[in-house]
Amino acid sequence: MSTGFVVLPDGCPTDPTWVYDSPQVVTHPSGRPWLVGQWGSDEMVRAEAGSVRVVVIGHCPVTTARLTRLAGHVRSQSDVGALAGQLPGSCHLIVASPDGTSVRGAITGLRQVFHTRVDGHAVASDRPDTLALLTGAGVDEGVLATRLATGGLVPAPLGTASVWSGISAVPDDHCLVMAEGRAREVRWWQAPEPELGLEEGAPTVHAALSDAVRGRTSGRHGLSADLSGGMDSTALCFLAAQSAPELLTFRWREADLGNDDAEFATHSAALLQQASHMVVDQRELPALFAHPADLADTEQPYLFTRTLARMKHTAGLLAGRGSRAHLAGHGADELFGRLPGYLHRLSRRHPALALRHLRGYQALNRWPLRETLAELSRADSVRDWWRDQADSLTDPAPAPRHPPLGWGLMPLRAPAWVTGDSVDVARSELRKAADAAHPFAADRGQHQFLVALRATAPAYRQFARLFDTAGIRLHLPYLDDRVVEAALAVRMHDRCTPWEYKPLLASAMRDILPERVRARTTKGSFDEDLRTGLNRSLDGLLELFADSELAKAGLISADVVRAQLLTPQADLTRKFAIEHLLGCETWFRAARRLAHER
Repeated sequence: MSTGFVVLPDGCPTDPTWVYDSPQVVTHPSGRPWLVGQWGSDEMVRAEAGSVRVVVIGHCPVTTARLTRLAGHVRSQSDVGALAGQLPGSCHLIVASPDGTSVRGAITGLRQVFHTRVDGHAVASDRPDTLALLTGAGVDEGVLATRLATGGLVPAPLGTASVWSGISAVPDDHCLVMAEGRAREVRWWQAPEPELGLEEGAPTVHAALSDAVRGRTSGRHGLSADLSGGMDSTALCFLAAQSAPELLTFRWREADLGNDDAEFATHSAALLQQASHMVVDQRELPALFAHPADLADTEQPYLFTRTLARMKHTAGLLAGRGSRAHLAGHGADELFGRLPGYLHRLSRRHPALALRHLRGYQALNRWPLRETLAELSRADSVRDWWRDQADSLTDPAPAPRHPPLGWGLMPLRAPAWVTGDSVDVARSELRKAADAAHPFAADRGQHQFLVALRATAPAYRQFARLFDTAGIRLHLPYLDDRVVEAALAVRMHDRCTPWEYKPLLASAMRDILPERVRARTTKGSFDEDLRTGLNRSLDGLLELFADSELAKAGLISADVVRAQLLTPQADLTRKFAIEHLLGCETWFRAARRLAHER
């Protein structure tokens, strides 16, 4: 491992220093190891107040003096949630008090917490593969089969469960409390009620996002940022330019002639007069799906395998231009995009307004009226949703215009290449998840946004490690806890409408974004990149799956994968499913090698 940490109880005989290339140690008052790991010099802040010790690891622009003052208000673990709610950035928080030690990550899942027992003691870490090295754990084929049988679309918490056997993932709204030799998961965070109007909530989002960017750019040299032409990255560039005007912007040139990103990116670049701009032609980039046998890391299957080679190449290019920190807009689609689950509550509280929104979505997406009304009339619980997914896993795929109004983002369906045994295992796992399921928020729409955030954030964590390997710290300000909370506090029907694209972000960045970008109604398409990349990388994919380890384990059929790869497709749905399958295949190979090497 190159980065990460392990939290040990006092007296635990386990020595995890061998896991890290250059291990660092923070001790208990007894002198025995408390935190062991590897982190950058600017990634840890420590404070003590009486018998309370506080450590933050990650991006948290807080001074030792302020953290000490905050620690002074902690008497027991029940006080730590209030401290966590005042920290900026995105970080892990570890607090030791007389009644135990707690470990918590980010509410989006960008920073997770995992735990298991090692040598009879409860031990926590930010990475499950670290704990697998310490325990000798193998693959949890039940969790892996579920990921395969749901095409990677299964929501948290099952979708973010550890794929390493015997290692548990702490839910993102929970923390882990270790005391008296035991570990328990305690819910500490609740999504805010979406009560603020747009005029009241937009300034709060503006302040939170401005603080998030300022905390990453003030006094920093070697700063770069994506400038795709979309609202998300453009807002970050203009915020960053306020304190780092000489930043370097970056974008890939588009392969799809219908993609108008270049027009908006060029317009924005001209207004960033002190910045440098780097545009890389498609011919200079690895194709999508290039080097399909490459691995992101051993934590879990990587979601974005189609761009893996391209992202490694990008990080190298930016490092060559002197970048040491890079801003990216990932997470903004999940936080500010259109997720219409809010229509359930709106139709019951404000039926006339809901009808107007519904007509707008029907015009925009051509939802079938009967199916839409049937979905809106459902009074099912989140547990019902999970059970329905188990029952219908092998049903025909829903219609292309299916309205996404359920507790998940879309119905789960098993890809054709998944074996019957895998489907049976997945159904069992889905039913077990139903028994323990609870909504992430009372409003179904708010729940959907948290589902979306927690579906992709763990993959963004792995994405950041690709940049870290090149010596660049990747920053994702939209996924900071305070930014997320500010957005979630705004009324659903104000931040999500069928008539305006990302109205909350557009309103919050009114004085930051160029008006031409702020009023943009289009979104760039990368369909041609995907089609071209898959065609160029087809031989490599066929070769990889001809010797599939997943097939040897009875989880998929290699013959069906081959047939699906060679069969022309009417849309891109199956290509995205192949991307997830590839992530599972490369990870499974690496996990088995790791187990054999121990």
